[in-house]
Amino acid sequence: MAAKKERKLVANNKKARHDYFLEEIIEAGIALTGTEIKSVRSGKVSIKESYAKVDNGELILYGMNISPYKEGNRFNVDPVRPRRLLVHKREIRKLIGATTQQGMTIVPLQMYINERGLAKVEIALAKGKKNYDKREAIAKRDAQRSMDRAIRKKG
Repeated sequence: MAAKKERKLVANNKKARHDYFLEEIIEAGIALTGTEIKSVRSGKVSIKESYAKVDNGELILYGMNISPYKEGNRFNVDPVRPRRLLVHKREIRKLIGATTQQGMTIVPLQMYINERGLAKVEIALAKGKKNYDKREAIAKRDAQRSMDRAIRKKG
């Protein structure tokens, strides 16, 4: 029996967990061209400034940068073009309902290649944090680290 391949992480948006309260996480496929998927497989992707929005009943990802494929010549497309995310209709309806609420947005958390070789994006329905929320989260994390350190020293 062949061993199962793990998913290969291509891009990670660490800042999203710092800047937003994550409500719900959804896995979405992404529509890419041939040269784009080759760049994704080589890890030339940035999702730091990207966000998703529902336009005309479709979920579109804006601001994701996929560097042009080196051997792609005329088949390369615009690196920051809007890309369609592939999710079920009921999930799109749920996202429309949630984003009409004040302060809710859709942010990508990470992009990866799954075990079948397909590019997937993990998106989250998120609410923006205020500065005092960020400071509170940092203080909690530091307190937890110091408690763990004290426990390791003692035990």
